[in-house]
Amino acid sequence: MARRRLTRARKRRLVRVGGGVLVGVGYLVWQYPWVVVGLVCVAVAGGGGWCLWAAHRRERLGDLAWRSRERRIELERSMAGIDAMSWQDFERYVAELCRRDGCTGVTVVGGAGDLAADVIGRLPDGRRLVVQVKHYAPHRKVPSGDMQKFVGMAYAEHHADVALYVTTCEYSAAARALALKHGITALNRDLFGSWNNGAPLLSLLPLGGAGGGPPRGRNRHRA
Repeated sequence: MARRRLTRARKRRLVRVGGGVLVGVGYLVWQYPWVVVGLVCVAVAGGGGWCLWAAHRRERLGDLAWRSRERRIELERSMAGIDAMSWQDFERYVAELCRRDGCTGVTVVGGAGDLAADVIGRLPDGRRLVVQVKHYAPHRKVPSGDMQKFVGMAYAEHHADVALYVTTCEYSAAARALALKHGITALNRDLFGSWNNGAPLLSLLPLGGAGGGPPRGRNRHRA
């Protein structure tokens, strides 16, 4: 019984509140019609603006999704061309990417007796860059033996400030661990794809291995 009385009391309050609101709205319309017209205009304009913003946002998100798909397709096509290169052409191509990003004195030195260096030059900031290039099939992995050879030569023999290993495949876990331990910047297939697609080399150095290498590997053998 108490609950029924409480429910009835709430209903009466709601009726009174609703009636008061209606009376207030009616009074406002009667006394200040221009205010009501202004509020209606504001509401209509706001609703229209929100609809335009929502439509623009949907269009923008759709455009971004389309561009992302196009970039992936373009990357796949460009990497297919890279895979079709000979290893000699790939070395020259990596040298061209270095020049594109402002490196100077870039020279291809790969071949017999290269002592594990294929490209040598200087970064835009003057650091000596030594690059090992491996044109492997995408399903392969760079073994630890290849990385060990480069680690042994990059700093001691070629006086690298930045030692860069570039490949068209992935690295084995052991090779990756060696790169991290010795400050080798290791660009795998995905990172090389980003470089090939326009990302500046300097922006990729911190993403591969230990970036530009630990302090002991920088500027200690300036040639």
